[in-house]
Amino acid sequence: MGTSPGQLHRLCRRRTPDVTFSFDGVAMHAQEGDSLLCAITTLASHLRVHEFDGRPRAGFCGMGVCQDCWVWIEGGHRVRACTTQVREGLRVTTRGPLLPGMGAETSA
Repeated sequence: MGTSPGQLHRLCRRRTPDVTFSFDGVAMHAQEGDSLLCAITTLASHLRVHEFDGRPRAGFCGMGVCQDCWVWIEGGHRVRACTTQVREGLRVTTRGPLLPGMGAETSA
Protein backbone atom coordinates (compact mmCIF):
# COMPACT_ATOMS: atom_id res chain seq x y z
CA MET A 1 0.00 0.00 0.00
CA GLY A 2 1.35 3.44 -0.97
CA THR A 3 1.85 6.40 1.26
CA SER A 4 -0.66 9.21 1.42
CA PRO A 5 -0.20 12.96 1.97
CA GLY A 6 -3.28 12.96 4.19
CA GLN A 7 -3.75 13.15 7.94
CA LEU A 8 -5.48 9.76 8.09
CA HIS A 9 -3.95 6.52 6.86
CA ARG A 10 -6.14 3.57 5.90
CA LEU A 11 -4.91 0.42 7.63
CA CYS A 12 -6.90 -1.95 5.45
CA ARG A 13 -9.04 -1.60 2.39
CA ARG A 14 -12.72 -2.58 2.61
CA ARG A 15 -14.30 -4.48 -0.24
CA THR A 16 -16.48 -1.62 -1.40
CA PRO A 17 -16.56 0.17 -4.73
CA ASP A 18 -14.59 3.36 -5.26
CA VAL A 19 -16.49 6.59 -5.85
CA THR A 20 -15.29 9.80 -7.46
CA PHE A 21 -16.17 13.20 -6.00
CA SER A 22 -14.74 16.69 -6.26
CA PHE A 23 -13.27 18.75 -3.44
CA ASP A 24 -12.71 22.43 -4.20
CA GLY A 25 -12.71 21.53 -7.89
CA VAL A 26 -10.19 18.67 -7.61
CA ALA A 27 -11.32 15.14 -8.49
CA MET A 28 -10.75 12.66 -5.65
CA HIS A 29 -11.43 8.98 -5.14
CA ALA A 30 -12.82 7.42 -1.98
CA GLN A 31 -14.37 4.19 -0.84
CA GLU A 32 -18.15 3.95 -0.83
CA GLY A 33 -19.35 4.35 2.76
CA ASP A 34 -16.56 6.73 3.84
CA SER A 35 -17.56 9.96 5.52
CA LEU A 36 -16.49 13.12 3.71
CA LEU A 37 -14.07 13.82 6.57
CA CYS A 38 -12.43 10.40 6.18
CA ALA A 39 -12.35 10.60 2.39
CA ILE A 40 -10.84 14.08 2.30
CA THR A 41 -8.32 13.78 5.14
CA THR A 42 -7.08 10.46 3.79
CA LEU A 43 -6.05 12.32 0.63
CA ALA A 44 -5.34 15.87 1.81
CA SER A 45 -3.33 17.44 4.60
CA HIS A 46 -6.38 19.30 5.94
CA LEU A 47 -10.11 19.70 5.43
CA ARG A 48 -10.34 23.49 5.40
CA VAL A 49 -8.72 26.60 6.82
CA HIS A 50 -10.09 28.38 9.87
CA GLU A 51 -12.13 31.40 8.85
CA PHE A 52 -10.56 33.69 11.47
CA ASP A 53 -6.86 32.85 11.57
CA GLY A 54 -6.35 30.94 8.28
CA ARG A 55 -4.75 27.93 9.98
CA PRO A 56 -5.47 24.44 8.58
CA ARG A 57 -8.25 22.44 10.22
CA ALA A 58 -8.93 18.71 9.93
CA GLY A 59 -12.04 18.26 12.06
CA PHE A 60 -12.19 17.96 15.82
CA CYS A 61 -14.74 15.61 17.38
CA GLY A 62 -15.47 13.30 14.42
CA MET A 63 -19.03 12.61 15.62
CA GLY A 64 -21.12 15.61 14.60
CA VAL A 65 -21.04 17.59 17.83
CA CYS A 66 -18.59 20.40 17.12
CA GLN A 67 -18.63 22.71 14.11
CA ASP A 68 -15.07 22.26 12.93
CA CYS A 69 -15.76 20.22 9.79
CA TRP A 70 -18.48 22.28 8.07
CA VAL A 71 -18.24 22.10 4.26
CA TRP A 72 -20.72 22.94 1.51
CA ILE A 73 -22.11 20.53 -1.05
CA GLU A 74 -23.75 21.28 -4.38
CA GLY A 75 -26.88 23.31 -4.02
CA GLY A 76 -25.35 25.45 -1.27
CA HIS A 77 -26.13 23.07 1.58
CA ARG A 78 -23.77 23.22 4.57
CA VAL A 79 -23.05 19.81 6.09
CA ARG A 80 -20.74 18.30 8.67
CA ALA A 81 -18.07 16.32 6.84
CA CYS A 82 -17.82 13.80 9.67
CA THR A 83 -21.46 12.67 9.41
CA THR A 84 -22.03 12.98 5.65
CA GLN A 85 -21.22 10.02 3.43
CA VAL A 86 -19.30 10.58 0.23
CA ARG A 87 -21.18 9.57 -2.89
CA GLU A 88 -20.47 9.32 -6.59
CA GLY A 89 -20.31 12.71 -8.31
CA LEU A 90 -20.73 14.78 -5.14
CA ARG A 91 -19.25 18.28 -5.37
CA VAL A 92 -17.82 19.58 -2.10
CA THR A 93 -16.37 23.01 -1.41
CA THR A 94 -14.83 24.70 1.60
CA ARG A 95 -16.15 28.09 0.49
CA GLY A 96 -19.88 28.38 0.88
CA PRO A 97 -22.20 31.03 -0.42
CA LEU A 98 -21.38 34.42 1.06
CA LEU A 99 -23.96 36.69 2.61
CA PRO A 100 -24.87 39.85 0.71
CA GLY A 101 -22.75 42.87 1.59
CA MET A 102 -19.66 40.94 2.72
CA GLY A 103 -17.58 42.59 -0.01
CA ALA A 104 -16.53 39.43 -1.88
CA GLU A 105 -17.68 37.68 -4.99
CA THR A 106 -19.66 34.48 -4.57
CA SER A 107 -17.99 31.26 -5.59
CA ALA A 108 -19.19 29.36 -8.61
